[in-house]
Amino acid sequence: MTAAQRSSDPIRVLLAEDQTMLRGALAALLDLEPDITVIAQAANGREALKLARLHAPDVVITDIEMPDRTGLELADDLKGAAFSCHVIILTTFARPGYLRRALEAGARGYLLKDRPASELAEAVRRAHSGLRAIDPDLAAEAWSSDADPLSDRERQILIRAGEGRSTAEIAGELHLSEGTVRNYLSEAIAKLGAANRTDAARIARARGWL
Repeated sequence: MTAAQRSSDPIRVLLAEDQTMLRGALAALLDLEPDITVIAQAANGREALKLARLHAPDVVITDIEMPDRTGLELADDLKGAAFSCHVIILTTFARPGYLRRALEAGARGYLLKDRPASELAEAVRRAHSGLRAIDPDLAAEAWSSDADPLSDRERQILIRAGEGRSTAEIAGELHLSEGTVRNYLSEAIAKLGAANRTDAARIARARGWL
């Protein structure tokens, strides 16, 4: 295949979105673009990772909050993939903390779901070219806001605590002792100036740190 032939190939996109109707609508809109084709669709993060490894898409468009791995975890997973792939986060959350974490995970784009469909298609083209596609106002807010103080382990534990799981349940799932889990929770609560674990999860989620 010549370079000229390669340049005319459509951009191959994988969609990861747990809302079936929205996922179908996005696929239909993108398939109207002559230079973009949706090659696979996933309803959760684990399925998206499996399909990405199977199909090696050029661009992955993913929501943040999905079952079985978030979009941020998916982006981080794809950083170490054996194929070249660019990630665009498409979400309802205009939270600076999420944007910072998305960029740290290697995402090329961060768009809100209430933007025009034409912006998503253009973001796909920019990401495929190695450029960024991020709302400038949100980007400015992200880099002027407080940095995420939580460690990865504190975040993992706080997510589960916010879902109402007990210390024993968290310890069993993460293969830690209950005392270690309590120590991580105490650290997270102190860092966030929270009253308790539930309050800490609420504060962290509101700032896009979970």
